[in-house]
Amino acid sequence: MSADFEAQTLLLVEDNEDDVFIFQRAYRQAQLKNPLQIVRDGEEAWDYLLGQGKFAQREKYPVPTLVFLDLKLPLKGGLEVLEEIREDPALADLCVVVLTSSAEERDVNRARELGARAYLVKPPPATTLLEAIAAVRARLAGVPAQEIPRITGDLFDDSALSRPAKTE
Repeated sequence: MSADFEAQTLLLVEDNEDDVFIFQRAYRQAQLKNPLQIVRDGEEAWDYLLGQGKFAQREKYPVPTLVFLDLKLPLKGGLEVLEEIREDPALADLCVVVLTSSAEERDVNRARELGARAYLVKPPPATTLLEAIAAVRARLAGVPAQEIPRITGDLFDDSALSRPAKTE
């Protein structure tokens, strides 16, 4: 991973403390060096992305290169945040990976329609985080979409929808 990419911020939007802990553990196991910012609900995510309120200092809270977005969030749901991202010209190209406990087909389909890069059921292993980062780097480098490697566990693979949903 290039030092230039490693300087770019990643954003985790997650309200569950246990899931944040599991994500951070996988993040460390993947030996990622990117700065990681964490917000706890959909409204905080939107404020962070717009650089407003307590996130107004862009030096401290830069626009992320990649957002890991939970769908089931308080105050504003993840799909609503994703829709707002796509409607904002300054954020429309932001790479978003859905990371959620919902494997419901309607959520998968809506996230796909809204241009999420991948749809992963949590918790992600470290190898999946590395694959997601590699896919984002390839996308940023201009690799054609059909040549970007698939992320293990991505429910955007149509065959994944026919498998039984993961239960908690």
